[in-house]
Amino acid sequence: MKKKLNSITIFLLFALALFSLMAFTSVYRAVVNPIIELPSKGIVTIPIEPVTVNEMELIVTSHQAFLDAIGFRESGNRYDIVNSFGYMGKYQFGKSTLKGLGFKVTQEEFLNSPELQEQAMQELLRHNKKKLKRFIKKYDGKVVHGVLITESGILAAAHLAGQGNVRKFFRNGYEFKDGFGTKMTSYMEMFGGYNLNV
Repeated sequence: MKKKLNSITIFLLFALALFSLMAFTSVYRAVVNPIIELPSKGIVTIPIEPVTVNEMELIVTSHQAFLDAIGFRESGNRYDIVNSFGYMGKYQFGKSTLKGLGFKVTQEEFLNSPELQEQAMQELLRHNKKKLKRFIKKYDGKVVHGVLITESGILAAAHLAGQGNVRKFFRNGYEFKDGFGTKMTSYMEMFGGYNLNV
């Protein structure tokens, strides 16, 4: 009886596997290439279509990764936080920076609007890139004062220290530190190598 049961179980498993294979074949038949007749001798060359990756998709992904990384470093990605120096939100904006970018909002309005904070960060990145484009063009990919320079590293440093201090770094190696002792060059290194969509 046990032998007969095992035979039935094996038959059922075989039948299930066969039906699964048939179902898989029928679903994917449309994407299988047609049969190619091969010569009996010689080398066969089969053309392979190149696979391309959407570059814009990579840039957007890397851009978001940059925002998440810098936001985490600044605030733990919290939109509602204010530090002991009065810097606000995910990216720790100061009131004067916001005002300079044309954002006339109260602290409460800013802290309660993730969309506004993301918009302010985009504007700041665009503004700093425009102001520092000569340095980005000249130094991107080079080592300056012992630091590998990239566009995203420069823009992160400008976020921490301001454009003027970034210029001083390139001109004479000036090292800015914020109120917590964070070095500007640590941002250049930590946030270097991202492809930004600005």
